[in-house]
Amino acid sequence: MSYQAYLHCEPRHKHMSAGLAAAASAALTYGQVAPGEVTVVLTDNRQIRDFNRRFAGRDALTDVLSFANGSQDTSTGNTYFGDVVISVPVAKVQAETAGHSLEVELTLLTVHGVLHLLGYDHIHPEDHKQMWDAQSSILGNLGYEITLPQEKA
Repeated sequence: MSYQAYLHCEPRHKHMSAGLAAAASAALTYGQVAPGEVTVVLTDNRQIRDFNRRFAGRDALTDVLSFANGSQDTSTGNTYFGDVVISVPVAKVQAETAGHSLEVELTLLTVHGVLHLLGYDHIHPEDHKQMWDAQSSILGNLGYEITLPQEKA
């Protein structure tokens, strides 16, 4: 399958574009979905909080938001799966807390966000396990052996 991931970010984060594109593609490959595209947006706390308030009804910071699309390009037949928006400052704090690099945290959040675009969720315990297993598998395939945090109940 052919997958394309686009990265939108400030120039100082451009060096991460190849790794995050590979992470998004790996998540799409794992999902065994039709050829398609995603966009990963690295942003700041103000922007992600605004998106969270406007689109999820939560006036709070978050690490990652996913905006599913699902439209199909009539000329190529490719599906546009949607956008993954990540707060770099939140990711930085989470990386420090977890004891790994910002690049690893952004990779994790990219995979997490793309899995949401593919319909994965973690509201119920069985869904949580399935999503965390998928993340672990994808991250392992990318060469990352990290322990995923357990969510707060």
